[in-house]
Amino acid sequence: MVSRAERGPLADWFWTIDRFFLAMFIFLMGIGFMLSFAASPAVAERIGLEPFHFVKRHAAFMIPSITVMLGLSFLTPRQVRRTAILLLIISLAMMVLVLFVGQEVKGGRRWIWIAGLSIQPSEFMKPAFVVVCAWLFAEHARQPEIPGNLFAIILFAIVAALLVAQPDLGQTILTTAVWGGMFFMAGMPWIWIMLLGIGGAGGLLSAYYVFPHVALRIDKFMTGEGDTFQIDTAREAIIRGSWFGQGPGEGIVKRIIPDAHTDFIFSVAAEEFGIVFCMALVALFTVLVLRGLSHAYRERNDFNRFAVAGLVLQMGIQSIINIGVNLELLPAKGMTLPLISYGGSSMVAICVTAGFILALTRHRPEKRAQDRSLFRVPHGMPAE
Repeated sequence: MVSRAERGPLADWFWTIDRFFLAMFIFLMGIGFMLSFAASPAVAERIGLEPFHFVKRHAAFMIPSITVMLGLSFLTPRQVRRTAILLLIISLAMMVLVLFVGQEVKGGRRWIWIAGLSIQPSEFMKPAFVVVCAWLFAEHARQPEIPGNLFAIILFAIVAALLVAQPDLGQTILTTAVWGGMFFMAGMPWIWIMLLGIGGAGGLLSAYYVFPHVALRIDKFMTGEGDTFQIDTAREAIIRGSWFGQGPGEGIVKRIIPDAHTDFIFSVAAEEFGIVFCMALVALFTVLVLRGLSHAYRERNDFNRFAVAGLVLQMGIQSIINIGVNLELLPAKGMTLPLISYGGSSMVAICVTAGFILALTRHRPEKRAQDRSLFRVPHGMPAE
């Protein structure tokens, strides 16, 4: 245990970090590692790998992910902003590069091979994009003559165009929803709210007619016709799990669910541990988002407020999309469950998000001094 009397970076970090957030992030990653034992062996055997191939890789990914999260949590808000700008520049450059030399999987170019590792640049773009937009919105709020909102709109247009070019409609919707939420918190005029709504509806309609795979997924979702094997098996796994599940290792339907260790890990959890376990998992994500929004509400610095709110919204909306697909409430879309699903890029990137949240929610001395100043009687004014 670190004493409050100690001085130094580690002691200062320990007593200023939001330990509830830290414990929540690590606990969710632990649940994800546990579920990898249930979900991944069948997937590995289907493609000719040894049963615990993905479990071992999941464990290997957790080490750099937690290291990144803890390392970023030491940063000051200014360092968070600078790190995000650098990360955004690199990820956007890689997103352009992936269109030409990227690995094509299921009709999309989203991955690029670097040093023997498959990296999805858009995953790293998301937290950096949120922080940079938060800075732009905050600068406009601080000095209206600075066109921060306009720059944020231009940046969003660039990001959305690159995502559509891959194409990755799910990430485009997620990014749009988070950006729109931040813009709303920054005081978006009603005209922009209407334009954003019209633009979003127009974008979805265009995607339906331009991209055949989007139209196919929406048609299958609306009519229930066609190849619905993924959704049907996921639903069957959830139903078979009932309230308390079949027990660890006792799942049967999970063995035939495609992408059981990534996009449909929630269904595997339902089959083996039951609906009650899944409700608890949803509650954890809900508490995480509400705690982040509570931090943002109390925060007096515009940049910190917009960034924290945007980052927790990103995690929350991504969770809603993943769980909604598993429950057949949304059309099928390949998107991981944050901190739970297998995936190197996804896990490291979501830990970048977690690290930024931890850094921006620390109880810093300047914030405590500001709080005390609210109750200080101004010089020359009689105390009541």
